[in-house]
Amino acid sequence: MINRRTFLGALAGGLLAAPLAAEAQPAGKVYRIGLLGTHSGQASPMEALRVGLRDLGYMEGKNIVIEHRWAEGKYDRFPALVAELLALNVDVIVTQGGTPPALAAKRATTTTPIVMTGVGDAVGSGLVESLARPGGNVTGLTDSVPELHAKRLELLKEAMPRAGRVAFLVNPVNRTQAAYKPLERTARLLKVELRTVEVRRTEEFERAFSTMAKSRVDAIVVAQDALFNANVRAIADLAAKKGLLSSGTKEFAEAGGAIGYGWNSFDNNRRAAHFVDRILKGANPADLPVEQPTKFELVINLKTAKALGLTIPPSLLQRADQVIE
Repeated sequence: MINRRTFLGALAGGLLAAPLAAEAQPAGKVYRIGLLGTHSGQASPMEALRVGLRDLGYMEGKNIVIEHRWAEGKYDRFPALVAELLALNVDVIVTQGGTPPALAAKRATTTTPIVMTGVGDAVGSGLVESLARPGGNVTGLTDSVPELHAKRLELLKEAMPRAGRVAFLVNPVNRTQAAYKPLERTARLLKVELRTVEVRRTEEFERAFSTMAKSRVDAIVVAQDALFNANVRAIADLAAKKGLLSSGTKEFAEAGGAIGYGWNSFDNNRRAAHFVDRILKGANPADLPVEQPTKFELVINLKTAKALGLTIPPSLLQRADQVIE
């Protein structure tokens, strides 16, 4: 399962860490970073941020302190959690888990810098004026790739040409029309009937998959969402249990889903440290362009496909960056 590209990327990161660390902040200064997240169970994004900060010379307990607050999927808690971070006089707030935490932070302060990650439509949601010039106190990384879900549907249809009815698992709290419209267009072109199934909380997954079974869907596309990212294995297991071909993030396929297409979320969250570093060194968030993913990987879980009785076309396997057997 070791991806050669991932190995080389990690090696390169290690080689570059030493010169970057030389640019650490002056001795004696301790910065306070506030981390506002959706689910504490999704530890990878926080660890990625820590790795990125260490690469830049920041060490917890030495020159930074990270104060983290988790909503545990209860989005109405975000205003109170942001208030707690602001009361601690944090130098910058990093939000993880999509648009809701970033919006809550923006509504609470216009002065404390905010670095967002995992946001779908940063411009459409009002977080920034534009990607090139954010214009306020928010910058960071966006997951805004409108055609991403459509591409996952295409891959699913290529793997299973007979699929005529497909479920789209989405969290309505974090749903964006920018991502949904290309998916609808692709579904029409592929002559696929699309069924939207909504899940807001972890305890709703069983009910959602029962609904899919009753609707006799052939496959499922899993939306990009913090709740789903924190439960990739559970979703993959439920899809397999119901005999559904599934398509989602790269990490989803690695956890047992059949097809994964997307960017490396660990690298994406590690990149947030770059923005934190620039801001702590005096940069204005309004002038730091928002970044989008540029590198995408295709993961095929051949083990899962075989368990479903499917034969993945050789043409699809040849394009995969990683094949799990």
